[in-house]
Amino acid sequence: MDTGTETEPAVTVTWEQASARRMERQFLGSPVLAGTSVAEMVAAMMGAHAQVLSAAEVSVGVRTEGLTRADVRAALWEDRTLVKTFGPRGTVHLLPAAELPFWTAALPAIPSGAGQFAPEVRLSEEQAELVAAALDEAATPLTLDELGEEVVARTGPWAGDRVMPAFQSLWPRWRQVMHRAGQSGALCFAPDRGRKATYTRPPHFEPLPTADAGLTTLVRHYLRAYGPARARHFARWAAAPGGWADRLFTSLASADEIEEVDFAGEPAWVAAGDTGFPEEPARVLRGVRLLPYFDAYGIAAQPRERLFPGGAYERALARGQAGNYPLLLLDGVVAGVWHQRRNGRRTTVMVEPLGRLTARQERALGERVDRVGEVLEARAELAIGKVTVGPHA
Repeated sequence: MDTGTETEPAVTVTWEQASARRMERQFLGSPVLAGTSVAEMVAAMMGAHAQVLSAAEVSVGVRTEGLTRADVRAALWEDRTLVKTFGPRGTVHLLPAAELPFWTAALPAIPSGAGQFAPEVRLSEEQAELVAAALDEAATPLTLDELGEEVVARTGPWAGDRVMPAFQSLWPRWRQVMHRAGQSGALCFAPDRGRKATYTRPPHFEPLPTADAGLTTLVRHYLRAYGPARARHFARWAAAPGGWADRLFTSLASADEIEEVDFAGEPAWVAAGDTGFPEEPARVLRGVRLLPYFDAYGIAAQPRERLFPGGAYERALARGQAGNYPLLLLDGVVAGVWHQRRNGRRTTVMVEPLGRLTARQERALGERVDRVGEVLEARAELAIGKVTVGPHA
């Protein structure tokens, strides 16, 4: 159960106010400020999901004017102000290189909420440490197969046993540790070698001295981006056990790092001192926006039933899980899904609204579709109709 103070919160926040502030801070409410870098936008999002890099490129691009996927890739591979690595929930994200100190201190300290592998599959703590050390010692950049050879050579044949169930196949045992190595800063992605991903070390950084310092910074950044939020909202975003998140928030409240507010009639938390909210939220929320697969806003903004009202909860989520469908937002809430199919220099963007669009909304939607095309460096064509592909297609 979420804990809270016994006194009444001094600040009351409506859903509309929270949504408007989140969208402003996510660069979804107004044009991006001149001079804002790609890394700063990704920082505001708390990372851009990048299992499919083009989705991360669109996440950044729809928040600004003029940037394309080439700018995101330049920040990632040339300037190295972004790092592609294993981020929250153990999934692949783009993270700002400048923020690696707190991410790498915090992420390894978040306990997994997932079930363990069977005893004959899982690594012991000693084995996991050996694999982590081998990954840290390996010369890079290396492909996944080359990394595996390095790990087995440094540890033993047990590390290469194909016993780990994954995507209708079996992975070698050592890969249980791979996301932990990324979260701790031991490795990150490098540019592909042909069709194969490669891995290297991130730019040099000094991690925060303790896990507690990392977790404090992570929670405060999360609340600035997506607050007010309850401890269980943070737990869902981080894929962490709810009880652990309750205890973490209780300790941060005791240390005056976070403070309680009334959020739509329920207690919730913001970073200490961060209690300013828009007085005219409708002005910020008004309009049409397109968010790609696994966009940070669609995943993190809570409570989910308010962001996905009515039929959107069934149509735009996959068994309650966000991110599996690109989202159409109308006036701050999910109002449809979309899908883009590329053919050479053209891409067709099929949008399925859940209700009737006004003429103004349809014109705005056409502009948003054009922007998606600009980001992908393609000519985009809008089609309105049923999206027939399944989740995460």
